[in-house]
Amino acid sequence: MKIGVIADDFTGASDIALTLAEAGMRVAQFNGVPEGDAAAGLDAGVVALKSRTAPVQEAVAESLAACDWLLGQGAAQIVSKVCSTFDSTEAGNIGPVLDALADKLGAGAVPVCPAFPENGRSVYQGHLFVADRLLNESGMEDHPLTPMKDADIRRVLAAQTTRPVGHVAAGTVLAGADAIRAAMPQTGFVIVDAITDENLIEIGRAARGMPLLCGGSGIALGLPGNFGLGPRQPAWHAAPGKGVVLSGSCSRATRGQVARYLQDAPSREVTAQEAVDGSIDIAALADWVLAQERAPLVYSSADPEVVRAAQAAFGRTRAADAIEAVFSELAATLVARGLTRLVVAGGETSGAVTTALGLTSLTIGPRAAPGVPLVSAKGIALALKSGNFGGPDFFRETLALMETDH
Repeated sequence: MKIGVIADDFTGASDIALTLAEAGMRVAQFNGVPEGDAAAGLDAGVVALKSRTAPVQEAVAESLAACDWLLGQGAAQIVSKVCSTFDSTEAGNIGPVLDALADKLGAGAVPVCPAFPENGRSVYQGHLFVADRLLNESGMEDHPLTPMKDADIRRVLAAQTTRPVGHVAAGTVLAGADAIRAAMPQTGFVIVDAITDENLIEIGRAARGMPLLCGGSGIALGLPGNFGLGPRQPAWHAAPGKGVVLSGSCSRATRGQVARYLQDAPSREVTAQEAVDGSIDIAALADWVLAQERAPLVYSSADPEVVRAAQAAFGRTRAADAIEAVFSELAATLVARGLTRLVVAGGETSGAVTTALGLTSLTIGPRAAPGVPLVSAKGIALALKSGNFGGPDFFRETLALMETDH
C-alpha cells in the first residue's frame, strides 16, 4: 500500500477513493478500522470513520487506530480527509486529530487544503469559498451539527491547535510544486490556496515524501503521479432490482434534489417527532417501499428553521440520532428483503446505513457525480452522497446509472 487515507465520514471516504481510483490507483474503502490485513496489491486504502461529529477524544483515538492499521499495511503517506467545507464541531475535531497524527508520524510541515474546484470549493487568501460565496454565507452557517461562521480557515484551524498555522498564497501556488515546497515552513499546519485542479496537482507534487497531508478529496489529485501512476476508469457491472433513495441531509443542494425528485416519484417524509417518539412502523414502511414501481424517496431533509425547531424541542443531537436509527433499520430491512440499489444523501446518514448493513469494505466504481462514486458490496449497489454534491437530478440519474454496465 502506498497511500493511506483516514476519512472523517463515509461519503468523504468514497469521494477521495474515487479521486485516487480515477488517478490510477487500486483502491478499497473500509468502513471502520479493519481487523485483518488488506488484500494484496492495493495501492491505497481508505478507512472511513464517523469522527467528524464524534467527541474529540473518540475522534482522536479512532484516527490513531486507523493510522496504525494503514502503516501496518505499508502506507508511506497518510492523508487526513476532511469535508471540503472544513466543518467540525465547536470543540474542533480537525485540529486535535491532526495534532495526534503529526505527533505519531513525526511530521514537520503539514499541507492543509480542502479545495475541490470541480464542486465549487476553492481556497483563496486562506479563505474557503463555496462557488462565489464565502463559506459562512453558503448555507454552511445553518448546518445542524457543524455550523461554520468563519470562512478564514487559518483562523478556524488556529483555534483548534497549539501548532503554528501558516499560509501559502495563490501566487506561490501558481509558480508550481518547487515554489510551494520552498515556501513551506519547517513545522506546523499550512493552509495552501487552490482555485483550480492544476493547483491541487502541483500541491500533490510538492507533498512528495511528506508523511501527512490534510484536505478534501482534491488534495489527492496529484499524489498517484508521485508513484508513476496515471488516469483510468473504474469498472462497473449493472445492478438491476428494487431501489430506494434515503435522504437525511439538510443541505441546500440536497433539499433541491429532494424537491425535484418529489415531483414525480413516490415519497415518505420522516419527521423528527416521529423518529424520537418511535411511532414509525419500519416493517410497514419497508412494505410500502418495495411495493413501488419506481424507486421511492424516504427523507428527513428539512429547511434550517425546521431543523432548529427540532433541536430546540429534542436537543441538538437527539433528533439526528433518532432519524439515523430509522434510516439504519429501514435499510437493513429492505436489503434483507431483496432490495439491491440504495442512494443515500448525507454523510451521517451514509455512515449509519453502511454500518447497519454490515458493509466493512466497498469496491469503488465510476463516478455518479463529481465526488460521488458508485460503490458495491455484498451484491448491493450504493451511492453515498455528501450533502452539497450532485446536480438537481442526481437521484434519478444515479439510480439509472446503477443499472448499466460501464
